[in-house]
This record gives sequence, structure tokens and C-alpha cells, in this order.
Amino acid sequence: MKKVMVVIVVSIVALFLAAPVFAQDDIAKKLNDVLSKGPEDGHWWVSAEELSMWIKTGKTDFLVVDVRPSVVAFKKGHVPGAVHIPYNMVLAPENLAKLPKDKKLVLICNTGQLQNLPVVPLRMLGYDAATLTLGYAAWIKDSQGAQQMKSVMDKAATKNYPIKSESVAPAEE
Repeated sequence: MKKVMVVIVVSIVALFLAAPVFAQDDIAKKLNDVLSKGPEDGHWWVSAEELSMWIKTGKTDFLVVDVRPSVVAFKKGHVPGAVHIPYNMVLAPENLAKLPKDKKLVLICNTGQLQNLPVVPLRMLGYDAATLTLGYAAWIKDSQGAQQMKSVMDKAATKNYPIKSESVAPAEE
């Protein structure tokens, strides 16, 4: 009887320890499933022109989510109708509850980088999430994001970072 109990306890402990490995494999599979659809779904990008047209025509099947970390930046200016949820708070349960699953979510930040962080997890959770191509920098002339991008490009223009190139077959382009 004692040996049976030891076997049961060891089996339960082994299953408990193996569970995170199975969960990781499941998460990786779900992430891969979402990512593999990126090219056919246009990489989940919305252009500034497209978003502007949606607003001008009164389209209501989308929500702009401004994910810039600073509420001050949001208050200084944002896309009309946008809600502010910092990118690092988007997946908090109270914020997910604010996001409709029956509308396209267009995430926006200064330069188009931070907005990319919550897109795949949101898609994995069943939201139709996309990003504004190049973020707020594409939306408003001389935005902070545009200034940041210009500064980076100006610095890059003075550098000579190494680049490795390989021959590419026409079908690969």
C-alpha cells in the first residue's frame, strides 16, 4: 500500500512539473498560428490615409487605442475618438474588458514601435488588432514620433554600419 501511495504522489508531482512545458508548447503553437497569418492579413497595418477616411466617412466598426505610455502626450493630442491605454497595460483584465471584439482595434504610439507589442497577444485572444503604419509620426506633421524618427535617420546617415548581402532569387523577393 505504501509503494502505491509513493507511485501516485510521484506521478502527481511529475505531472505538475511537466504542466508548464506543455503550456509553453501550447502558447508557442498559438503564437505561431497567429504570426503565420500576418502576411495574408496585410501584416495588420492600417495607413494614416485609410484611418483618416474611416473617420471622415463616419465608419464605426473600429476603435483607435492610443498606447503611448504618457497620458500627457495623449492629452496634448491624439486621433479623434481614440482611447488611451498604455501599451504595457493593454492586457490587464480591466482594460481588455474595455476593448470590443466586434470592432477592429487600431493601435497607435509615437513611432509605430510600442504599438506592435500588444498586437499579437490581442490577436491571440480573438481581437481584430492592427497598428497605424509608423504610428503618430504618420498622422501629424512634426509630431514627437516624426522628430524621433528623423533624429535616428540623421544619425544613421552619418554612420557606416556593416551590412551583409547575399544573392536573392527573383521568387524570394
